[in-house]
Amino acid sequence: MKKTLSFLVLIALFGLMPATGNASQAEVRSTVQSVFEQLKSQNYSALYDLLPGSARSRMSRERFVGALQRAQGFYQLDRMDIGAIKLSGNLAVVDTVLYGRIVNPIQAEGKIVAQQYLVREDGKWRVATGDQSTVKKFLASNPQFGKGFKIREPRIYIRQGDRWVQFNVPRPAPRKQA
Repeated sequence: MKKTLSFLVLIALFGLMPATGNASQAEVRSTVQSVFEQLKSQNYSALYDLLPGSARSRMSRERFVGALQRAQGFYQLDRMDIGAIKLSGNLAVVDTVLYGRIVNPIQAEGKIVAQQYLVREDGKWRVATGDQSTVKKFLASNPQFGKGFKIREPRIYIRQGDRWVQFNVPRPAPRKQA
């Protein structure tokens, strides 16, 4: 009888404990949503606080805010869909689709299909998506990570009629080494 009671208490305790995988996914989802809301509301100073320390050490708040303010006249964000979330320790990748409108130099409905990269620092998830050096370190130090979750470059689409047409951004030609 004692063993049965102890077993039931143990099961009850485990049932009350938070599921760390789900809690972490909820935290990651919340961080990605917060970043989107900060971008949408043009609260760039608060967004700076959600960057990893390595990104903040390379760019001042003023420079970061200024760069985003200069870009704000070209697009307007409307909504975001959050898809699959892949966690591995202090690293996360989240599939997202951002919807909005291009307002300058042309007017068009657009969407960006992108993965958001996050690192956990000081107990908080930080978004490293635009920080290519952090993302490269992230991928180099975790080669197994990509096996279960395909890493993809962002894709940009513009609505033409009732279809989404991929917009290919011209890339500069590689430099020839002398």
